Amino acid sequence: MTSKERAYWRSQANGIPALFQVGKGGISDALIKQTDDALKARELIKIKVLLETSPDKPKDIAQKLAEATNSDCVGVIGGSMIFYRYNPELHKDDKKKAKKR
Repeated sequence: MTSKERAYWRSQANGIPALFQVGKGGISDALIKQTDDALKARELIKIKVLLETSPDKPKDIAQKLAEATNSDCVGVIGGSMIFYRYNPELHKDDKKKAKKR
């Protein structure tokens, strides 16, 4: 992912709320599954890290989650992590509309 793409996705993530929180339990299989499902449905998600209780730093958590879900970590700002993964299923309608024109 290029720096321009990262900047674009960071700007798009400004208006979305965090879907999940990572707390004292850290990264669990359930969190990975939820993150994977959310990326399938939305492509761009934001996750919060509870800095006071989390066992790991947000950058470490973001790296592990990105690897586990095969996504790109767009950025880590404070306790917020932004992830993106392209889903061709969500863009099928765009291709159909383009063909009709």
